[in-house]
Amino acid sequence: MNSTNQTPTILPVILAGGSGTRLWPLSRALYPKQLIRLVDRHTMLQNTILRLDGLADVGRPMVICNDEYRFMVAEQLRQIEIEPHAIILEPVGRNTAPALAVAAMRTMESGADPVLLILPADHHIQIPENFRQVVQAGVKHALDGRLITFGIVPQSPETGYGYIKMGEPLGENKEDDTAVTIAAFVEKPDLETAKQYLATKAYCWNSGMFMFRASTVLQALEAFVPDIVAACRKAVERGTADLDFFRLDKKAFSSCPGNSIDYAVMEKTDRGAMIPMEAGWNDLGSWEALWQVGEKDGMNNVVKGDVVLHDVEDSYLHAEDRLLAAVGLKDHIVVETSDAVMISPRDRVQDVKGLVDRLKAKQREETRSHKRSYRPWGTVDLLVTGARFQVNRITVKPGGALSLQKHFNRSEHWIVVRGSALVTRADEQFVLKEDSSTYISAGVAHRLENPGKIPLELIEVQTGGYIGEDDITRLEDIYGRHRENGGGE
Repeated sequence: MNSTNQTPTILPVILAGGSGTRLWPLSRALYPKQLIRLVDRHTMLQNTILRLDGLADVGRPMVICNDEYRFMVAEQLRQIEIEPHAIILEPVGRNTAPALAVAAMRTMESGADPVLLILPADHHIQIPENFRQVVQAGVKHALDGRLITFGIVPQSPETGYGYIKMGEPLGENKEDDTAVTIAAFVEKPDLETAKQYLATKAYCWNSGMFMFRASTVLQALEAFVPDIVAACRKAVERGTADLDFFRLDKKAFSSCPGNSIDYAVMEKTDRGAMIPMEAGWNDLGSWEALWQVGEKDGMNNVVKGDVVLHDVEDSYLHAEDRLLAAVGLKDHIVVETSDAVMISPRDRVQDVKGLVDRLKAKQREETRSHKRSYRPWGTVDLLVTGARFQVNRITVKPGGALSLQKHFNRSEHWIVVRGSALVTRADEQFVLKEDSSTYISAGVAHRLENPGKIPLELIEVQTGGYIGEDDITRLEDIYGRHRENGGGE
């Protein structure tokens, strides 16, 4: 990726705000599928950025995400040694049109007008070289003022995707340039209609990937949805820098109408064009999709984690926390996490969303978060909870520091099991080594830091009449979370 001060031709804009409820119980509101390792050792967000390597004249990515994901996004970029162009925080979700308006505005503030390559962070592409080739082919059309979408050449009559009907060839040489005008956008079809689309070879799946100059898309948005542009402009003008993030103004952005770039612009403009793509694309929108792209064993199973099988075939089995053993299954999905197990026939996985809706109606915490929660300084694993106590395993990365804080309703006992801890307790500071402990009384200001070079691990026992996450008053915080009293250490 371009690391010089020269403005690159292509600026990737990564949309990382979705929730992916169809992949519950792995994907949850506070830990969505784009931040999970589903296919290989990298998360989907990381793979979205890594597959750009090899594109000519491409700049550092701009990532747009939910405010609650910001530290996980920043950490995942750090892990793959990517310094982002920007991480823009949305206080609420408003779909893709407002997100792209913000991206164009922020990009053009410096006087630059690059080609924006819009990529959802939750797509899987098996042949990245084909992806890069098609993207490179779109640059000249974007520079000519076209609004490009990438259509996926369909391999089956899918009913879960919208379709785009191909128009006339856009380039003079059809063999060297596959770009076409857009004849029509079509909603998700029924199965019979999808079969007809497949047979005509005149339709592509709508991928949700786009390419256009920043000025081109902003002009189109101003022409078709000026109310969205006006609200986004206020959100940007009143936005604030927050550490390495840019935080959109909440009031202004919340007032912005929600709309997709497809409805807001692409279905109305006469400058739209599509380039078909054959790159092994899959949006991994269900457990069935993960079975399709996964590496199969001799019985056609996809197996992840500690799994033992007997007479099981054509199934997907994923174990996160415990041994998963199965006998006599065929065409099933079984997913185990530390606090939930989901079982479904493969042909019913689209109904997982309905299952999650029922859990949400019961206000089950399992729809929001895992027992492991992520902080800018490390992780917290919930081990045991009771009426007046809770036991956590806390891991603090080297150099990490919890906020200086106090609790009014609970006391805390800390036992170091690995590494060393620098503890602040009221007016004193001291170091705890392995197999040593300390006690923090309710109402006493305290802080935990890792001064060492290896991760610090400790067991925390919380006791008291109330142990909710909102019983926290931050006094100091190196991560700028002063405004967020409640919601974590």
